[in-house]
Amino acid sequence: MAAPNSAERKACWDARDQLWQCLDDNNDKIQPCQQFQGDFEAKCPAQWVKYFTKRRDFLKYKEKMQTEGFTPAEGPRVNS
Repeated sequence: MAAPNSAERKACWDARDQLWQCLDDNNDKIQPCQQFQGDFEAKCPAQWVKYFTKRRDFLKYKEKMQTEGFTPAEGPRVNS
């Protein structure tokens, strides 16, 4: 598969941005964003869809850690 040209990349990024905006507006519920999800998957190479999905998950996790902080799990304590 050839690399996407400039217009195809822009279409992909625009579809990604619209999906992410919809997810942000709907508290990450996918149901109201099905149309945007379909456009995103249709306009972007599958590998890009996978990458952008993981990237969004990471960015959301990072934001949560920065706002809420990290609390270690309470597990068994081992004396060292």
